[in-house]
Amino acid sequence: MKHLLTAALLALASPAVAQDKLTLMLDWFVNPDHAPVVIAQERGFFTDAGLEVEIVAPADPADPPKLVAAGQADLAITYQPQLHLQVHEGLPLRRVGTLVAMPLNCLMVRVDGPVQEVADLKGRRIGYSVAGVEQALVSALLKSAGLTLDDVEMVNVNWSLTPALLSGQVDATIGGYRNFEMTQIRLAGGEGRCLFLEEEGLPAYDELIFVANPDRMDPERISRFLSAVERGTQFMLNHPEEAREVFAAHAPDLSDELNTQAWADTFGRFALSPAALDHGRYRRFEQFLLEAGLIDEAWPVDRIALDPGARE
Repeated sequence: MKHLLTAALLALASPAVAQDKLTLMLDWFVNPDHAPVVIAQERGFFTDAGLEVEIVAPADPADPPKLVAAGQADLAITYQPQLHLQVHEGLPLRRVGTLVAMPLNCLMVRVDGPVQEVADLKGRRIGYSVAGVEQALVSALLKSAGLTLDDVEMVNVNWSLTPALLSGQVDATIGGYRNFEMTQIRLAGGEGRCLFLEEEGLPAYDELIFVANPDRMDPERISRFLSAVERGTQFMLNHPEEAREVFAAHAPDLSDELNTQAWADTFGRFALSPAALDHGRYRRFEQFLLEAGLIDEAWPVDRIALDPGARE
Protein backbone atom coordinates (compact mmCIF):
# COMPACT_ATOMS: atom_id res chain seq x y z
CA MET A 1 0.00 0.00 0.00
CA LYS A 2 2.85 2.36 0.87
CA HIS A 3 4.44 1.77 -2.53
CA LEU A 4 1.14 2.42 -4.29
CA LEU A 5 0.64 5.66 -2.38
CA THR A 6 4.17 6.79 -3.21
CA ALA A 7 3.63 6.03 -6.90
CA ALA A 8 0.36 7.95 -6.90
CA LEU A 9 1.98 10.98 -5.27
CA LEU A 10 4.84 10.89 -7.78
CA ALA A 11 2.35 10.75 -10.65
CA LEU A 12 0.52 13.80 -9.30
CA ALA A 13 3.77 15.66 -8.89
CA SER A 14 4.99 14.87 -12.40
CA PRO A 15 4.46 17.64 -14.96
CA ALA A 16 1.82 17.09 -17.64
CA VAL A 17 3.12 15.99 -21.00
CA ALA A 18 3.71 19.09 -23.10
CA GLN A 19 1.45 19.51 -26.10
CA ASP A 20 2.94 20.36 -29.48
CA LYS A 21 1.79 23.83 -30.48
CA LEU A 22 0.33 24.53 -33.90
CA THR A 23 -1.17 27.74 -35.29
CA LEU A 24 -4.01 27.54 -37.82
CA MET A 25 -5.06 30.64 -39.76
CA LEU A 26 -8.64 30.52 -40.98
CA ASP A 27 -9.61 31.93 -44.37
CA TRP A 28 -12.30 34.14 -42.81
CA PHE A 29 -14.27 34.51 -39.59
CA VAL A 30 -15.42 31.27 -37.95
CA ASN A 31 -18.40 29.79 -39.80
CA PRO A 32 -19.86 26.34 -40.63
CA ASP A 33 -17.18 25.79 -43.29
CA HIS A 34 -14.81 25.25 -40.35
CA ALA A 35 -17.10 22.90 -38.40
CA PRO A 36 -14.78 19.84 -38.23
CA VAL A 37 -11.95 22.04 -36.91
CA VAL A 38 -14.19 23.62 -34.27
CA ILE A 39 -15.57 20.23 -33.25
CA ALA A 40 -12.03 18.83 -32.97
CA GLN A 41 -11.09 21.74 -30.72
CA GLU A 42 -14.20 21.65 -28.53
CA ARG A 43 -14.32 17.86 -28.16
CA GLY A 44 -10.63 17.60 -27.25
CA PHE A 45 -9.56 15.68 -30.35
CA PHE A 46 -6.56 17.95 -30.84
CA THR A 47 -5.57 17.41 -27.21
CA ASP A 48 -5.89 13.65 -27.69
CA ALA A 49 -3.49 14.01 -30.62
CA GLY A 50 -0.95 15.76 -28.42
CA LEU A 51 -1.60 19.17 -29.98
CA GLU A 52 -2.34 22.63 -28.69
CA VAL A 53 -3.98 24.32 -31.67
CA GLU A 54 -4.42 28.08 -31.83
CA ILE A 55 -7.17 29.00 -34.28
CA VAL A 56 -6.85 32.54 -35.63
CA ALA A 57 -9.32 34.46 -37.82
CA PRO A 58 -7.50 36.85 -40.18
CA ALA A 59 -7.97 40.60 -40.38
CA ASP A 60 -7.62 40.25 -44.16
CA PRO A 61 -8.64 37.01 -45.92
CA ALA A 62 -5.70 37.42 -48.31
CA ASP A 63 -3.17 37.18 -45.46
CA PRO A 64 -3.22 33.52 -44.23
CA PRO A 65 -1.29 31.89 -47.11
CA LYS A 66 1.28 34.71 -47.00
CA LEU A 67 1.74 34.28 -43.25
CA VAL A 68 2.30 30.53 -43.65
CA ALA A 69 4.74 31.14 -46.48
CA ALA A 70 6.63 33.57 -44.22
CA GLY A 71 6.74 31.08 -41.35
CA GLN A 72 4.42 33.13 -39.12
CA ALA A 73 1.78 30.36 -38.94
CA ASP A 74 1.95 26.59 -39.33
CA LEU A 75 -1.20 26.05 -41.37
CA ALA A 76 -3.76 28.12 -43.23
CA ILE A 77 -7.13 27.38 -44.73
CA THR A 78 -7.34 28.61 -48.30
CA TYR A 79 -8.77 27.60 -51.69
CA GLN A 80 -7.42 25.15 -54.25
CA PRO A 81 -7.85 27.49 -57.27
CA GLN A 82 -5.92 30.29 -55.54
CA LEU A 83 -3.22 27.89 -54.33
CA HIS A 84 -2.25 26.99 -57.89
CA LEU A 85 -1.70 30.65 -58.77
CA GLN A 86 0.11 31.42 -55.51
CA VAL A 87 2.58 28.58 -56.04
CA HIS A 88 3.22 29.70 -59.62
CA GLU A 89 3.85 33.19 -58.24
CA GLY A 90 6.60 31.77 -56.05
CA LEU A 91 4.99 31.36 -52.62
CA PRO A 92 6.44 28.31 -50.80
CA LEU A 93 3.13 26.53 -50.16
CA ARG A 94 1.72 23.03 -50.54
CA ARG A 95 -1.70 21.60 -49.99
CA VAL A 96 -1.39 19.18 -47.07
CA GLY A 97 -5.06 18.44 -46.37
CA THR A 98 -8.61 19.00 -47.56
CA LEU A 99 -11.47 20.51 -45.56
CA VAL A 100 -14.32 20.98 -48.06
CA ALA A 101 -13.89 18.47 -50.87
CA MET A 102 -16.12 20.01 -53.54
CA PRO A 103 -16.82 23.43 -55.04
CA LEU A 104 -18.98 25.81 -53.02
CA ASN A 105 -18.61 28.63 -55.52
CA CYS A 106 -21.43 29.08 -58.00
CA LEU A 107 -22.76 31.50 -60.58
CA MET A 108 -25.55 33.10 -58.58
CA VAL A 109 -28.60 34.71 -60.21
CA ARG A 110 -31.99 35.98 -59.11
CA VAL A 111 -34.93 33.64 -59.61
CA ASP A 112 -36.90 36.54 -61.11
CA GLY A 113 -33.89 37.92 -63.02
CA PRO A 114 -32.99 37.86 -66.71
CA VAL A 115 -30.46 35.00 -66.42
CA GLN A 116 -31.85 31.51 -66.15
CA GLU A 117 -29.11 29.60 -67.99
CA VAL A 118 -25.57 30.26 -69.15
CA ALA A 119 -26.65 31.38 -72.62
CA ASP A 120 -28.66 34.21 -71.03
CA LEU A 121 -25.44 35.85 -69.84
CA LYS A 122 -24.81 37.41 -73.25
CA GLY A 123 -24.76 41.18 -72.87
CA ARG A 124 -25.17 40.93 -69.10
CA ARG A 125 -23.10 42.15 -66.14
CA ILE A 126 -21.38 39.65 -63.85
CA GLY A 127 -20.15 40.75 -60.42
CA TYR A 128 -16.96 39.34 -58.93
CA SER A 129 -14.63 39.89 -55.96
CA VAL A 130 -11.27 38.33 -56.81
CA ALA A 131 -9.53 38.88 -60.13
CA GLY A 132 -7.86 36.02 -61.99
CA VAL A 133 -9.42 32.71 -61.11
CA GLU A 134 -13.01 33.97 -61.15
CA GLN A 135 -12.64 35.36 -64.67
CA ALA A 136 -11.24 32.00 -65.73
CA LEU A 137 -14.23 30.21 -64.22
CA VAL A 138 -16.66 32.56 -65.98
CA SER A 139 -14.77 32.16 -69.25
CA ALA A 140 -15.11 28.38 -69.04
CA LEU A 141 -18.81 28.68 -68.23
CA LEU A 142 -19.39 30.99 -71.19
CA LYS A 143 -17.53 28.64 -73.50
CA SER A 144 -20.11 25.94 -72.80
CA ALA A 145 -22.71 28.24 -74.39
CA GLY A 146 -20.53 29.42 -77.25
CA LEU A 147 -19.78 32.77 -75.57
CA THR A 148 -16.60 34.54 -74.46
CA LEU A 149 -15.70 37.23 -71.92
CA ASP A 150 -16.20 39.77 -74.70
CA ASP A 151 -19.92 38.94 -74.57
CA VAL A 152 -20.31 40.04 -70.93
CA GLU A 153 -19.24 42.88 -68.65
CA MET A 154 -17.27 41.84 -65.58
CA VAL A 155 -17.90 44.22 -62.66
CA ASN A 156 -15.71 44.28 -59.54
CA VAL A 157 -18.19 44.64 -56.66
CA ASN A 158 -15.57 43.88 -54.03
CA TRP A 159 -17.21 41.68 -51.37
CA SER A 160 -20.75 43.05 -51.89
CA LEU A 161 -21.94 40.19 -54.06
CA THR A 162 -25.43 39.81 -52.60
CA PRO A 163 -26.30 43.56 -52.47
CA ALA A 164 -25.03 44.02 -56.03
CA LEU A 165 -27.23 41.20 -57.29
CA LEU A 166 -30.33 42.25 -55.37
CA SER A 167 -30.02 45.91 -56.38
CA GLY A 168 -29.72 45.06 -60.07
CA GLN A 169 -26.20 46.46 -60.29
CA VAL A 170 -25.26 43.11 -61.83
CA ASP A 171 -27.28 40.27 -63.36
CA ALA A 172 -25.18 37.45 -61.89
CA THR A 173 -22.26 36.98 -59.52
CA ILE A 174 -19.32 34.60 -59.32
CA GLY A 175 -17.57 33.93 -56.03
CA GLY A 176 -20.64 33.58 -53.81
CA TYR A 177 -20.96 30.33 -51.90
CA ARG A 178 -24.00 28.14 -52.35
CA ASN A 179 -24.07 27.45 -48.60
CA PHE A 180 -24.07 31.15 -47.56
CA GLU A 181 -25.08 33.69 -50.17
CA MET A 182 -28.25 31.83 -51.11
CA THR A 183 -29.48 32.25 -47.54
CA GLN A 184 -28.26 35.86 -47.42
CA ILE A 185 -30.42 36.66 -50.43
CA ARG A 186 -33.47 35.10 -48.79
CA LEU A 187 -32.89 36.94 -45.52
CA ALA A 188 -32.61 40.17 -47.51
CA GLY A 189 -36.01 39.54 -49.10
CA GLY A 190 -34.95 38.06 -52.43
CA GLU A 191 -34.69 34.61 -53.94
CA GLY A 192 -31.64 33.28 -55.71
CA ARG A 193 -30.50 30.19 -57.52
CA CYS A 194 -27.12 28.72 -58.34
CA LEU A 195 -25.72 27.53 -61.62
CA PHE A 196 -23.31 24.91 -60.30
CA LEU A 197 -19.85 25.12 -61.85
CA GLU A 198 -19.22 21.38 -61.75
CA GLU A 199 -22.51 20.79 -63.60
CA GLU A 200 -21.53 23.21 -66.37
CA GLY A 201 -18.40 21.36 -67.50
CA LEU A 202 -15.79 22.89 -65.20
CA PRO A 203 -13.25 20.63 -63.46
CA ALA A 204 -14.16 19.77 -59.88
CA TYR A 205 -11.83 21.06 -57.20
CA ASP A 206 -11.41 21.22 -53.42
CA GLU A 207 -12.97 24.47 -52.22
CA LEU A 208 -11.20 24.65 -48.86
CA ILE A 209 -7.79 23.15 -48.17
CA PHE A 210 -5.05 23.27 -45.55
CA VAL A 211 -1.70 24.62 -46.76
CA ALA A 212 1.76 24.59 -45.18
CA ASN A 213 5.26 25.78 -46.03
CA PRO A 214 7.04 22.57 -47.18
CA ASP A 215 10.41 23.87 -46.00
CA ARG A 216 9.21 24.57 -42.46
CA MET A 217 6.44 22.10 -41.76
CA ASP A 218 6.49 19.12 -39.40
CA PRO A 219 4.75 16.33 -41.39
CA GLU A 220 4.17 14.15 -38.32
CA ARG A 221 2.52 17.01 -36.43
CA ILE A 222 0.34 17.89 -39.41
CA SER A 223 -0.69 14.24 -39.78
CA ARG A 224 -1.88 14.26 -36.17
CA PHE A 225 -3.77 17.49 -36.83
CA LEU A 226 -5.53 15.99 -39.86
CA SER A 227 -6.43 12.84 -37.93
CA ALA A 228 -8.10 15.01 -35.28
CA VAL A 229 -10.01 16.95 -37.98
CA GLU A 230 -11.11 13.61 -39.44
CA ARG A 231 -12.45 12.65 -36.00
CA GLY A 232 -14.34 15.95 -35.99
CA THR A 233 -16.01 15.10 -39.30
CA GLN A 234 -16.86 11.60 -38.09
CA PHE A 235 -18.39 13.01 -34.92
CA MET A 236 -20.57 15.35 -37.01
CA LEU A 237 -21.84 12.46 -39.11
CA ASN A 238 -22.45 10.15 -36.17
CA HIS A 239 -23.92 12.74 -33.79
CA PRO A 240 -25.36 15.55 -35.97
CA GLU A 241 -27.55 17.20 -33.32
CA GLU A 242 -24.91 17.14 -30.60
CA ALA A 243 -22.30 18.37 -33.07
CA ARG A 244 -24.53 21.28 -34.03
CA GLU A 245 -24.93 22.23 -30.36
CA VAL A 246 -21.18 22.02 -29.75
CA PHE A 247 -20.49 24.18 -32.79
CA ALA A 248 -23.15 26.79 -31.97
CA ALA A 249 -21.78 27.17 -28.44
CA HIS A 250 -18.32 28.05 -29.78
CA ALA A 251 -19.29 31.69 -30.46
CA PRO A 252 -22.50 33.73 -29.96
CA ASP A 253 -23.35 34.43 -33.62
CA LEU A 254 -22.97 30.79 -34.73
CA SER A 255 -26.55 30.09 -33.65
CA ASP A 256 -28.15 32.85 -35.75
CA GLU A 257 -30.40 32.05 -38.71
CA LEU A 258 -27.70 32.46 -41.36
CA ASN A 259 -25.22 30.14 -39.66
CA THR A 260 -27.92 27.63 -38.71
CA GLN A 261 -28.98 27.32 -42.35
CA ALA A 262 -25.37 27.34 -43.52
CA TRP A 263 -24.67 24.42 -41.17
CA ALA A 264 -27.37 22.39 -42.90
CA ASP A 265 -26.22 23.45 -46.39
CA THR A 266 -22.58 22.61 -45.64
CA PHE A 267 -23.18 19.31 -43.88
CA GLY A 268 -21.90 16.36 -45.90
CA ARG A 269 -19.54 18.45 -48.04
CA PHE A 270 -16.48 17.91 -45.85
CA ALA A 271 -13.61 15.61 -46.77
CA LEU A 272 -14.09 12.24 -45.07
CA SER A 273 -10.35 11.64 -45.25
CA PRO A 274 -8.70 15.10 -45.02
CA ALA A 275 -5.17 13.83 -45.68
CA ALA A 276 -6.10 11.93 -48.86
CA LEU A 277 -4.82 13.59 -52.03
CA ASP A 278 -6.60 13.26 -55.39
CA HIS A 279 -3.66 13.72 -57.78
CA GLY A 280 -5.92 13.73 -60.83
CA ARG A 281 -8.00 16.60 -59.48
CA TYR A 282 -4.94 18.84 -59.04
CA ARG A 283 -3.49 17.78 -62.40
CA ARG A 284 -6.75 18.62 -64.19
CA PHE A 285 -6.99 22.03 -62.54
CA GLU A 286 -3.42 22.87 -63.53
CA GLN A 287 -4.38 22.04 -67.12
CA PHE A 288 -7.52 24.16 -66.81
CA LEU A 289 -5.48 27.17 -65.67
CA LEU A 290 -2.98 26.60 -68.47
CA GLU A 291 -5.73 26.58 -71.09
CA ALA A 292 -7.20 29.72 -69.50
CA GLY A 293 -3.88 31.48 -69.92
CA LEU A 294 -3.35 32.05 -66.19
CA ILE A 295 -0.16 29.98 -65.97
CA ASP A 296 2.65 29.41 -68.47
CA GLU A 297 3.05 25.69 -67.92
CA ALA A 298 1.34 22.92 -65.99
CA TRP A 299 3.50 21.80 -63.09
CA PRO A 300 3.65 18.30 -61.54
CA VAL A 301 1.20 17.75 -58.70
CA ASP A 302 3.98 17.43 -56.11
CA ARG A 303 4.82 21.10 -56.64
CA ILE A 304 1.25 22.01 -55.66
CA ALA A 305 0.04 19.37 -53.20
CA LEU A 306 1.27 16.53 -51.06
CA ASP A 307 0.17 13.98 -48.49
CA PRO A 308 2.16 14.80 -45.31
CA GLY A 309 1.86 11.21 -44.11
CA ALA A 310 3.97 10.09 -47.06
CA ARG A 311 6.82 12.29 -45.81
CA GLU A 312 6.94 11.11 -42.21
